[in-house]
Amino acid sequence: IGDGQAAIFKMESHNHPSFIEPYQGAATGVGGILRDVFTMGARPVANLNALRFGSPDHPKTRHLVAGVVAGVGGYGNCVGVPTVGGECEFHPGYNGNILVNAMTVGVADQDKIFYSAATGIGNPIIYVGSKTGRDGIHGATMASAEFTDDSDEKRPTVQVGDPFTEKLLIEACLELMATDMIVAIQDMGAAGLTSSSFEMASKGGTGVELDLDQVPQREQGMTAYEMMLSESQERMLLVLKPGREDDARKIFDKWELDFAVVGKLTDTGHMVLRHKGEIVADLPIDPLALASPEYDRPWVPTPKQAEITPGDLEKDIAPLDALKTLMGCPHLASKRWIWEQ
Repeated sequence: IGDGQAAIFKMESHNHPSFIEPYQGAATGVGGILRDVFTMGARPVANLNALRFGSPDHPKTRHLVAGVVAGVGGYGNCVGVPTVGGECEFHPGYNGNILVNAMTVGVADQDKIFYSAATGIGNPIIYVGSKTGRDGIHGATMASAEFTDDSDEKRPTVQVGDPFTEKLLIEACLELMATDMIVAIQDMGAAGLTSSSFEMASKGGTGVELDLDQVPQREQGMTAYEMMLSESQERMLLVLKPGREDDARKIFDKWELDFAVVGKLTDTGHMVLRHKGEIVADLPIDPLALASPEYDRPWVPTPKQAEITPGDLEKDIAPLDALKTLMGCPHLASKRWIWEQ
């Protein structure tokens, strides 16, 4: 974009979580996309969204609209990143599955963009941010499943956001990025510690050894399974240059965030998990990270709508009445009540 800077942006959906728990589903969608952007070294400057809801007279629509709008606005406002644009439309086709798409734009120096490929055998793996809880376990699975009558029972799989912690995490990570300590960095999104560690190792061609006893926990008695699949928000995984742990810890201590050395990179190409002194998992990295199946879904072309000519219109419609009807349509009506939040 000039002056040696680049725009970093990404958009992703948080549809199913927002349908089940609209406020937290939408809020954590914003939080997740913010992390994707500042993970690369960019300071987030703007949020956007694209929302699709069911028919306005559907019994659940009002509840969903109010919750999603409040969640999007509430998280962005608390973090201090404005929502500068968006769109909101209604159609009966979304009665059973709304769309909540969140987007963040950030600005970074072109020569200071960070990536997630974990390299350097023996380099320490660092966990930073919030503590790990049981919220969001199987959240990624739920987000890819079909809705059934037990949707309300899936509320515990929806993540719970804390935008004030996210603000601290942004500042701490950007401060660390101004140094030369970071080898790789990635946020913990879907599948939490599992996806971040597997993906970072796969991209770097390394293995990982994690000691789950070192993972900061906010609940007692968590199993290795729960810690690896938790989708607690506002967490990041880093690989640092050797010997820089204490320097990095001082930054996160200043921002009152958890900082823990949870493992190291290896040359095995395997993920080895230790918990309570025992090896609880030893899996190859690449089959899980690279060999996932691809969808081959059937599709049919959308039929073209017939063109409407002036001769097709009713002759006795008064222009002013037609204008009032259009202005009362949910698609065209003022969205002030959304963007003022």
